[in-house]
Amino acid sequence: MKIHLKALGCRLNEAELEQWSTSFQQAGHEVISTAEQADVVVLNSCAVTTEAAAKSRRLLNRLYRDNPQTRLVVSGCYATLQPEEAANIMGVDLIVPNSTKDSLPQQVLEQFSVPTMPLVATDPGENTLFMRGRQRAFIKIQDGCRYRCTFCIVTVARGDERSRTESEIIEEINQLHDQGIQEIVLTGVHVGGYGSDIESSLYQLVQRILTETAIPRIRFASVEPWDLPPDFFTLFSNPRLMPHMHLPIQSGSDSVLRRMARRCKTTEFSELVQQARRHNPLFNITTDIIVGFPGETDVEWQETLDFVQSIDFGHIHIFSYSARQGTKAARLPDQLPEAIKKQRSQQLHRIAEQQKQQWLAKQYNHVVEVLWEQPHTQNGKLSYTGYTPNYCRVELVTDTVGLDNQITQTALSAHPQELGLLLGVLKP
Repeated sequence: MKIHLKALGCRLNEAELEQWSTSFQQAGHEVISTAEQADVVVLNSCAVTTEAAAKSRRLLNRLYRDNPQTRLVVSGCYATLQPEEAANIMGVDLIVPNSTKDSLPQQVLEQFSVPTMPLVATDPGENTLFMRGRQRAFIKIQDGCRYRCTFCIVTVARGDERSRTESEIIEEINQLHDQGIQEIVLTGVHVGGYGSDIESSLYQLVQRILTETAIPRIRFASVEPWDLPPDFFTLFSNPRLMPHMHLPIQSGSDSVLRRMARRCKTTEFSELVQQARRHNPLFNITTDIIVGFPGETDVEWQETLDFVQSIDFGHIHIFSYSARQGTKAARLPDQLPEAIKKQRSQQLHRIAEQQKQQWLAKQYNHVVEVLWEQPHTQNGKLSYTGYTPNYCRVELVTDTVGLDNQITQTALSAHPQELGLLLGVLKP
């Protein structure tokens, strides 16, 4: 059976596709890169915003139009929060809610009754990674969240916290490294809460990964800033831990953060940034900001702008607030007009882009290790793009072939044409 896996939304959805891919292939099925030739198409949907839910619906409709004969399976947050609506979309054959998605491959095979000889019985050896050729893999370390930020629907969709065992995670990382993966990203709904249900912690997990694996590069997906212990950044003395963290603050105003039910004050966030950059001055901190949260005054908005200016973020994901049915924030008074949200969003985008360019300029003349990805040929010239340890994107124009999935010492300079991109020169 040919199976196509697709994800919308967060990196956790991508990590779950990795796990499903391995399970399907171990059962003897082929995971393919296009939906048009697939016998089964699985969509791991998103519903973090109203637009994300609408995008999930549109994609399901398109997948059915492109291949009406396929069996269409829907999982993820949209399928969990709006199962009846998802089930009524033309062509949808199976809904798998988040609560049972870990067994999605088994449910698919049982539902569609497709007996087959396991691949491992006919072709022993490595388990092919989903979308072979990638350099980076997402590792799902946990699911669910114990907190209830007033704007967030994802914790409702994902349920209580559930951590994978340290040994299971380490085994997966070692398998991926054996397949040639050079970099892993630890991901989940509440990454910093890892281990709260199994007498472990994120700090303890990372220590074991550093000791019991040889994967060259380790990153984190989004981590709530209040979860990090005081000594967390001492881990980054190990060069295998990449000096970049995405710490979502959501607002630079403490009064707005209280209405959001966030558990980190701006002063505490600033201290975390200082800790990180004491270990590495070029430690890259990226974040999320929600613009136009209910009741956000002109004074509170200025506090956010002042806070952003003080941190020197490498990148900011900016979201205009969107009310989600089922969240507390949707019932708050003083919902802001769209015109104000748009004006504030544009203002913050200008500041964020200026900060990004200033951040990139700080990388000039440094020699760092870059992990190169797929090569490209344009106008007869061979080039590669890749990422520095602190997650700055670099382009290399070279005559050297075979650099994809290689890590090389590279000197950085300003890119002559593209903003947001550094130019790399290989060092001997």
